[in-house]
Amino acid sequence: MSDTVSFGYEDIPATEKTARVGGVFTNVARRYDLMNDAMSGGMHRLWKDRFVRRVQPRTGEQILDMAGGTGDIAFRLAASGASVTVADINPAMLDVGMERAAKRGIAGLVWSEANAETLTFPDRFFDAYTIAFGIRNVTDIPKALREAHRVLRRGGRFFCLEFSTTLWPGFREIYDAYSHRMVPKLGQLLAQDSESYRYLIESIRRFPDMPSFERMIGEAGFVRTKVEPLLGGLVAIHSGWKI
Repeated sequence: MSDTVSFGYEDIPATEKTARVGGVFTNVARRYDLMNDAMSGGMHRLWKDRFVRRVQPRTGEQILDMAGGTGDIAFRLAASGASVTVADINPAMLDVGMERAAKRGIAGLVWSEANAETLTFPDRFFDAYTIAFGIRNVTDIPKALREAHRVLRRGGRFFCLEFSTTLWPGFREIYDAYSHRMVPKLGQLLAQDSESYRYLIESIRRFPDMPSFERMIGEAGFVRTKVEPLLGGLVAIHSGWKI
């Protein structure tokens, strides 16, 4: 990893990114799900449903949901009977997730404050690793991917849901204009925080394109890598297997 990394459109010292991203998510934690609905018109719920169908969680499996703070993916995974560990570097996001689980009567989830780059879980412990809209906020993405590979059992599967770059002619320009102009305004209106949402949009633009990220997954040791674009690649489901 280089000495500098992206923080939105800024290039900052790598040593600063984790703390700065932490500040963003501490600020938005209480309004995170409301803002997801506002930014995507509710479509993030459909994307997450499709994502979990691709994971195919099964009763008795051990699944790690990384960057899963507010529980959206974990709740869906747990409905299958899988044993789900929800890990997030940000305690404010975990607090929101635990409160939501209690209100919904969802028990049995394990909640863990953890850094995706330095997991404390044993080697070959999980059957599946999921991360939704979280990998682009990691400081050292290749290191996090290697950690994902390490904690998976042989035959384990990796699934990542992340924003990318739509390839549909015309739609990309419309979405760029909407996201840059409207999302910070929505952030100010609904969460009294335009800057955090400006970062979230800018971080999407700095994230590797679909072929580049698929290559990074392969370089971490995964095989049978695959990309499933949604809305022409505005969002993509990436996957790979550990053998």
